[in-house]
Order: sequence, then C-alpha cells, then structure tokens
Amino acid sequence: MILVTGASGNVGSALLARLAADGVPARAAYRDPRRTARVIESGGHAVTLDLAVPDSLAPALDGIDTVFLVGATGPAQTTHELNMVEAARAVGTRVVKLSVWRADEGLSPIARLHRPVERALVASGLPWTILRPNFYLQNFLRQPSIREAGEFSLPLIDAPISFVDVGDIARVAARVLTTEGHDGRVHGLTGPEALTYADVAEEFSRILGRPVRYVALPDDEARAAMLRRGMPQFHADALIGVARAYRNGGADTVTSTVPDLTGRAALGFAAFVRRNREAFG
Repeated sequence: MILVTGASGNVGSALLARLAADGVPARAAYRDPRRTARVIESGGHAVTLDLAVPDSLAPALDGIDTVFLVGATGPAQTTHELNMVEAARAVGTRVVKLSVWRADEGLSPIARLHRPVERALVASGLPWTILRPNFYLQNFLRQPSIREAGEFSLPLIDAPISFVDVGDIARVAARVLTTEGHDGRVHGLTGPEALTYADVAEEFSRILGRPVRYVALPDDEARAAMLRRGMPQFHADALIGVARAYRNGGADTVTSTVPDLTGRAALGFAAFVRRNREAFG
C-alpha cells in the first residue's frame, strides 16, 4: 500500500487519480478529518494525519510499503517533512519525495526548504527516490488576467524555463512508486522545451487567436501585487527568490525523464494551452 501525503494538492490529487486508474491501492492522507471521512464513505482508502504532529504519523504508516512525501510550502515545511522521514525510518518504509528543481544548490527559499529533507533521506538508511520538477505549467491557470485582460504579470525572468505538467509529474511518480530500480536516484522533471515568458505570450496569442502579453514586473512591484491578491508574505518572498535565481539561467535544461520512465512524451506548452483553452478564454 502507498501512502500519498499532500493528497488534496495539485500533484497529490493527480497522483491518486493515476494510481486509481492503474489499479494500484493507495491511502490518501488529509489534515481535514471531514475529507478523510468523505473518501472512506465513497469506498476509498484515506487517513487523517498532520505532519506537524509526529504522533499522528505512525498509525498512518501501518501497512504502508512506500510514502509519497510532500508537505505544504511554508516556513515549517522542512520540520514537517523531517517528522515523516523519522517516522518512516522507525518502521523502514521507503520514501519518494517531491522536491524542486535544483534543490541541491539552495538557490531559492523554496529550494532551501527541501534540501535538508533530501539530505536526511540520503542519510536515513531508507530506500529513497527524489523527484525535482521544474516550474509547473499549471501555475498559468492561476493567472485569470490572461482571460480577462489578455496579459499576465510576473516577476521579470527573461531566461528560458522548461515548464512541466503536473500530470506528467504524477505519471513519473506513479512509475517510481510501483516499479523497481529507482532507489537512491534523483530524477529531474521537465517538459519537452524551454520557453521564455515572452515565448509563452506568443504561444498564448497564437493558440487563443488574440493578443496576450507578458508584463514583467520589478521585484518590489511583483511582491506588492502578490500581497494585494492575498498571498502570504512568505510565499511572495519565496517566489521573488525563485525569480532571482532563474534570471541567471539554469532553468532551461530539458530532461528526458518523463518519456524515459513513462514511455510517453512530456506535455508541451501548446498542448497544455489547447487542453485548458476554456480556462484561458
């Protein structure tokens, strides 16, 4: 049985759907007991746990062979994930951790949240695998201004990025969770191409048949805009840190991990936009 933490998140929910489609039993982990109850009532496997509460982890690991580990991004993420690593170590459970692109270099606040957990896994004596995806294509779905005003505003990044689809991350994760040969491996996950935000705007314009432009904001303006939208300060500062790191390049690498592990090409940007045309207007 596989335990999927972060079950209500983008990757966790996509992974659960993929495992269900493949007929693989999985236990979804939620913080909200009402969510757990609904899943169980519908015939699924679910458990309530809080990564901040170590005592809630051992019962959730009962009968579990492998944990898919992802904590909520925030100041306490490292501590929360380390709690699960320790709980897994106590019972010898394999861990597949969702990390971030170039986490080993600690270039951004988000990378620095993940890196101590990666180190702990390597030193744990457990079988482990680390997945490091680049920026998610789904982040563009959080830009309603594409539909409403024909533009998207983001911190200035003029270097290419090899955006990756959440569905592809889930397919790779499912493969790693259910097949052998991945222990002690770090997999970098990208889409099939690297695009600048200017390239992205051109693709949006071409596919949607109307002008879409990228508005590059200075860091202070970008941070202020995110805070006005209600984003917590930690998250806004973290995203600014990522933008600063990506300006220097290094996000343009394209890996073959998705097709190599899943046997299917990674979703490209144009196909992503067509798939979500209704959301983008």
